[in-house]
Amino acid sequence: MPLRPNLTRILLLFLICTAGAAMAKAQGVIVPGPCRRCPSPPIREIPVTLPRSLPVKSIKIDTRISSQVATTHVEQVFRNDTNFVLEGTYFFPIPETASIAEFAIWDGDRRLVGEVRTREEARRIYDEIVRRQRDPGLLEYAGKDLFQASIFPIPPRSDKKLEITYTQVVRAEGGTVSYRYPLGLGRQSTQIGTVAGRVEVESREPLRNVYSPTHVIDVKRSSDRRSMVSFESESSKEPQDFQLFYTISKEDFGLTLLTHREPGKDGYFLLMISPKDEWTDQEYSAKDVVFVVDTSGSMGQDGKMEKARSALLYGVSILRPQDRFNVISFAGEEHLMESGLIPADEKGRQRGAAFVKSLKPVGGTNINQSLLASLRQFNDADRDRPKILVFMTDGLPTVDETRVDNIIDNVRKSAKAGVRMFTFGVGYDVNTTLLDKLAAQNGGVADYVEPKEDLEVKVSNFFTKVNYPVLTDLQIDMGGAKTDLMYPRGIPDVFRGSQVTLIGRYNNASSLDSVSLRLTGKSNGQSRSYTYDKLSFPLRTDANEYLPRLWATRRVGWLMEQIRSNGEQKELRDEIVDLGTRYGIVTPYTSYLALENDAVSSTGIIAVPRAGAGGVGGGFDSRRGVANAAPPVKLAEAVTVQSGAEAIQLSRQSRDQQELAKLKDDTRTDAVRRAAGKTFYLIDGVWTDSEFKADSRLPEMVLRFGSDEYFALIKQFPKLGSYFALAERVVVVFEGRVYRVNAAAP
Repeated sequence: MPLRPNLTRILLLFLICTAGAAMAKAQGVIVPGPCRRCPSPPIREIPVTLPRSLPVKSIKIDTRISSQVATTHVEQVFRNDTNFVLEGTYFFPIPETASIAEFAIWDGDRRLVGEVRTREEARRIYDEIVRRQRDPGLLEYAGKDLFQASIFPIPPRSDKKLEITYTQVVRAEGGTVSYRYPLGLGRQSTQIGTVAGRVEVESREPLRNVYSPTHVIDVKRSSDRRSMVSFESESSKEPQDFQLFYTISKEDFGLTLLTHREPGKDGYFLLMISPKDEWTDQEYSAKDVVFVVDTSGSMGQDGKMEKARSALLYGVSILRPQDRFNVISFAGEEHLMESGLIPADEKGRQRGAAFVKSLKPVGGTNINQSLLASLRQFNDADRDRPKILVFMTDGLPTVDETRVDNIIDNVRKSAKAGVRMFTFGVGYDVNTTLLDKLAAQNGGVADYVEPKEDLEVKVSNFFTKVNYPVLTDLQIDMGGAKTDLMYPRGIPDVFRGSQVTLIGRYNNASSLDSVSLRLTGKSNGQSRSYTYDKLSFPLRTDANEYLPRLWATRRVGWLMEQIRSNGEQKELRDEIVDLGTRYGIVTPYTSYLALENDAVSSTGIIAVPRAGAGGVGGGFDSRRGVANAAPPVKLAEAVTVQSGAEAIQLSRQSRDQQELAKLKDDTRTDAVRRAAGKTFYLIDGVWTDSEFKADSRLPEMVLRFGSDEYFALIKQFPKLGSYFALAERVVVVFEGRVYRVNAAAP
């Protein structure tokens, strides 16, 4: 299109490209070029290599969602670090059904807007840039709805600020609303600095299960119908698309169901349960609590006893009058505050405080008898009361029974129905196998307080959480959906302000589009039942592509816990290696830092993609050796270590993986990438899908980067653009076919 001579120095060309229907997955980018409209004499050539795209100094996102209409205002600041005046072509992917409300570019203190052009020219310019720059990173724009503008001038050594505002109707399925902002950028295209976002959500109905699988979010509720969500991303990390979900529900317990399923494979689901914000005191369950604290001599070191005492005083003080409790201290033998549970009224709390203040550290560590004594405090007849046992120790069992297996067996024989045991290990001289098993086998969680952490703060925060149970002994009827391997294995109780997140697989043979799910539990001594209708377990859905990896991470955490508790078994180890390799999950058995055929790891067996004899191929070989030719038993000893800093880190890792509800990019190296739910390894210069097996005999299609056939395929299958964006040379398995992309001709 020829330029009109009398335009302002800032020429903005709005071009909307509606070539695709998929949700956008890329951030706005400016592709720079020499200034061809500068005053005479024009600078036609620049004697330096320009960046393929201008770095993004900062991004600010401000979104308001009201009645499912989202208005997103974005402020981007780009940086021209060259010594030249540049022109640039700006691309911004907009979501399907979105409409641009305003676009502005700042020239100093002037804010200017522009005009609309045709989508055909936008697509032509886009394709030419990708071919000319040979930059696969821009392919994340392929098949998307694109906004494009021409930016002029971009002064040297300066910032250029752009603003864009668009509106869209956000999707709602089964009462769950989803919002997505594109931050994941072509990996070779642009550096991104700080990212800050704010999303204000307003609804006519109560909001529940405000959740992001991609970012750590801060949620502030001004009412049950209005929430403010904020997040920030570090400039040193490659950003990923921001995703937000929330449920609209009048129920006491809001429920969210998210699913993902590829053709011919098992499906994955994420189920979230969240209570309402406001409860009357009569609606909380009256509970029984037994506090068990180690007062052996070692607790007198490093102020541990004082911090434990302060935490216990807090735990006793916040009990409600209808609760009952007891405190047991143990060293060489146990000492009970009272012979049984006492009411947590004012008199009872005063008695508890006096007993806690009198505790002194002296003697050995009799874990066995203290646990048996604490279990005797609970009465099987009180089935309607939640029962919580809090156990704190800083040492190994040294008095009475000291063998871990025997202690665990004694506890199992003496266990009372419904008791939840929460164990806290203080310092490194604890037996993690013992504490982990006690918690796992009694419906609780094990946690550890390292020397650098504050015991008082950590335990007090726990007491605050469990003080208000609103639904216990949960059971879920999945309404005919065939589900398995759901984690956590035991459904935890629901407390005020908490959220239960369950992840599992489903494998029904046909789509279930109107499932009625039933949630049952106990609240304040009464059985409660809640039914959620019109839920869907589809046979195929591309949404929520992060779910398989979240499920695999939880599965790996559970498998690691089994190995740490019961010893290494080949079947468990092999499954961990397979899941770690396929999904790019860090485990003690997998390493992705060195991918040569002869690579070994200092920690043991590694999962290494191998190239076959014919170049890329041969699949992934996880049957590797160990460092310095050490026998495999060395690794078994490492992952089953019971005490010390390493044991605590392994315990924490397995627990964190079992509770993971947010994507983590913890395996990013120069040889590993993830894209659209897949993991790729760099093998002989080719980014290769972890699912690729050379002997699979799948049909193959070979493409040349940047060819007409290449672009046509991306337009037909927009998801391929995310995979092809990795590099000029890619091998990917997609819907039963292998796509092999070769580099463009020089």
